Amino acid sequence: MRSTFDNLAFSNSFSTLGEQFYSRVRPTPFDTSARLVHFNSRAASLLDLDPALQHDPATTEIFSGKKTLIGSDPIAMMYAGHQFGHYVPELGDGRAIMLGEITNQQGDKWEIQLKGSGLTPYSRDGDGRAVLRSSIREYLCSEAMYGLGIPTTHALCLVGSDDEVYREQIEPGTMLTRLAPSHVRFGSFEVFYYRQQHAPLQTLADFVITHHYPQLREQPQPYLALLQEVIDRTADLLAQWQAVGFAHGVMNTDNMSILGLTLDYGPYGFMEGYNPGYICNHSDYQGRYAFDQQPQVGLWNLTCLAQALMPLIEVDAAKAALETYQTRFTEKYYQLMAHKLGFEHVQDDILQLLGDLLDQMKRSQTDYTRLFHALGDVQSHATHSHPELGDMFLQRERFDHWLNRYRALLQRDARPDAERQALMHRTNPRYVLRNYMAQIAIEAAEQYDYSEIDRLMRLLQSPFEEHPDMAHYAGLPPDWAGNIQVSCSS
Repeated sequence: MRSTFDNLAFSNSFSTLGEQFYSRVRPTPFDTSARLVHFNSRAASLLDLDPALQHDPATTEIFSGKKTLIGSDPIAMMYAGHQFGHYVPELGDGRAIMLGEITNQQGDKWEIQLKGSGLTPYSRDGDGRAVLRSSIREYLCSEAMYGLGIPTTHALCLVGSDDEVYREQIEPGTMLTRLAPSHVRFGSFEVFYYRQQHAPLQTLADFVITHHYPQLREQPQPYLALLQEVIDRTADLLAQWQAVGFAHGVMNTDNMSILGLTLDYGPYGFMEGYNPGYICNHSDYQGRYAFDQQPQVGLWNLTCLAQALMPLIEVDAAKAALETYQTRFTEKYYQLMAHKLGFEHVQDDILQLLGDLLDQMKRSQTDYTRLFHALGDVQSHATHSHPELGDMFLQRERFDHWLNRYRALLQRDARPDAERQALMHRTNPRYVLRNYMAQIAIEAAEQYDYSEIDRLMRLLQSPFEEHPDMAHYAGLPPDWAGNIQVSCSS
């Protein structure tokens, strides 16, 4: 366990690729005094950092860009991407700077990135800063996704300031420290394809294979194998999003990880009342990234990646790989949904039961998380109605009929109640990060009270467990929560 930053040895694998791939730039410290808002001890363990370092003044200096660690080679990565379906030829890290990478005792490498660290050559008309509001949302949600078992980037700490940053209103500037094995995106490949720079395209593909998919190096067609691996991981990721009711909000290709991680938390939302057409992003006027569109957008984005890899892959082989996406996604999604209902295997009558339930939930706007968690309390051999469940539906008789069918299938196909209920309570979270919860933490933090961030971090790290002191977060959201709007500036 590292108790000091002095022995934090950086490597800089990505910067060895050459300046076609990035720009060297140093973080811009805040004008006002920086302060540590929160330190994530769990994420710190990924770097073998002692949690006590949160009390070291050097922590604030390092992760506010004021102090540079020995061996760090700060860079802003260059990439392009399709934003809302339109190709933008140069995007890049407009407000994020990668300090380098650390290898932990297990041999895992973690890139350390400061988000909100000032202007870079890719900032365009932006200011290179992040605000407290959006930084808290990403900080909390990356931890929430980790707690749910969904692949994600991680957040090490938040450093705040009194610097004024202009969005729809003046907000305090903040830096978030993000960790990931790689921050390479689909757009990292697109930029070289559209520039017809095939040599750096191949260099990047070789880099990703060597450092992140070394098992593919011996494949007869390693670049095709890379595409297939990313297709599989993305299909699995999207199935997990859909099963837990998560909407990303901005599934541009520059926000899609080459490792299948949930990347770039902006106007996300966990669905509350079940609505397949749920749009969490107030800026998404046409609903391109609505909840029920996400699986197909995932395929569309993968098609963009396949297009970018065309100089390295046969067209027909790439098409055949893309055709595996839908089957992979569907099988993974249905398996997850069967588990949510307490069944180990997918069968046609279970899928019919699921379809009927989702239809009733849509008609009644039943709370997605609460309903599936509550189903874990159903006894398979009981004959009585279930008032606390029935109260979630407008058509009580129709739900009671569904409940009888459900119990019959549980008796036939599920484990004994105790085992099955344990499986369901490990599958269906009691808590998710609802937007109003993040808003409460944001409003408290704006008054320099960071205790709610700490409380929510404890809750979200173990969302399947009971938390008596925060049980109210398992209930329905307050009425005012319906007024919260999040957009691309969030």
